[in-house]
Amino acid sequence: MFQYFRRGQATEPALTTLGVLFLVNVLNIYDRQALGALIEPLRREFHLSDTQLGALPAAFTIVYALAGLPLGRLADTWSRKRLLALGVAVWAGLTALGGLASGYAMLFATRMGVGIGEAVCAPAATSWIGDLVSAVRRTRAMAGFMMAVPVGVMLSFAITGPVAQAHGWRTALAIAALPAVLIVPALLGRPEPQRESIAGGPLRPEISPLSLMRNPALWWIAISGALVNFILYSFSTFVSALMTRFHGLSVGQAGLWSGIGSGVAGVLGAVLAGIWGDRIIRKSRTGRVRLAAGSALIAAPLALAGILVPAGRATAAIVCFMLAYGLWQMYYGLVYSAIHDVVPASLRGTAMAAYYLVMYLCGGAFGPLVTGRLSDHFARQAAGGMPLNEAAKAIGLHQAMYVIPLLSILLAGVLWVAATAMNRSLTKS
Repeated sequence: MFQYFRRGQATEPALTTLGVLFLVNVLNIYDRQALGALIEPLRREFHLSDTQLGALPAAFTIVYALAGLPLGRLADTWSRKRLLALGVAVWAGLTALGGLASGYAMLFATRMGVGIGEAVCAPAATSWIGDLVSAVRRTRAMAGFMMAVPVGVMLSFAITGPVAQAHGWRTALAIAALPAVLIVPALLGRPEPQRESIAGGPLRPEISPLSLMRNPALWWIAISGALVNFILYSFSTFVSALMTRFHGLSVGQAGLWSGIGSGVAGVLGAVLAGIWGDRIIRKSRTGRVRLAAGSALIAAPLALAGILVPAGRATAAIVCFMLAYGLWQMYYGLVYSAIHDVVPASLRGTAMAAYYLVMYLCGGAFGPLVTGRLSDHFARQAAGGMPLNEAAKAIGLHQAMYVIPLLSILLAGVLWVAATAMNRSLTKS
């Protein structure tokens, strides 16, 4: 998977470190999305509404975002590999503990703990990568790291769904935590690079973290992060349930095909982002962000087409959804590398944590919750005052999904504005 980095003159130790960080992020996403394939079993066992189900990732995301800011600052001042190893151990242990939940409250509490552990991952890992590779190859490195998102989603859905159907959702959560036993020692065995920018020279510790507040490009990029996370968290939380309710697939089938589709499309999107992003930066300093804007704009009609597919035609719906998903996944490698272009090396962890705070509190936290509330609202309308049945819930969720292509268009517009602000910032520097 990391073969295409070899053209970037990366050393073998650097490639190995990128591989380990990739696996850390795969487990991060796997455990985060594990409940996505378990929506229907959890709903039935604990008698939950879609609003309650949406509240699980929403509350997780709020905790994740708030914990990320101090942990991001810690990533700039303490050992990143030790911080990551500790985070992996915490989130994996609490994922397994979630399998012992006797009710909604305990499940809710364990997911909050998972959020604290996972808040370590992005600030520490992206700061590490920023010091590991040169600026002109950074998109490939970031895209490779963020390729873990579709791979983690794929494995989470493709494994968790079938395991839950065969052995129950509790076993599926226990299995989700097992890889940490191997990943933590591998992580602790990697050397950390010196805290300096390869392209930008030594650190400048006198720069205050408050200087990030005066960077308009970073604010627009953070707003774009809120939108993309609203889209992707809503999509990942409910796409499997949509395949089950509206198109008639089993829990195992929905998890398997949603997972495989997300993985293949997301990996292709990440690879293309890495290759095109490192090419376009040689021609335009804001080209990465503009390319992300174009990808979001093209994704909108594809997502709309997936929603418009008639009930029972799951294959056509999955194809349309996954093409859109691959385009959304291009965002990460392109925009994350752009963030490193506009902030000092000494503030990378802090900048990523601040970006994540806005991205998750204003986007990821509300995506599943708002979509769940919309689903419940439209389901009540479909029921016409009668008790809710499965048919009404299918209609409600289907109608709620229309929010996704609408926000994809808005995302494209915000990214274009971010590129303009970034160009002004780079011109002044």
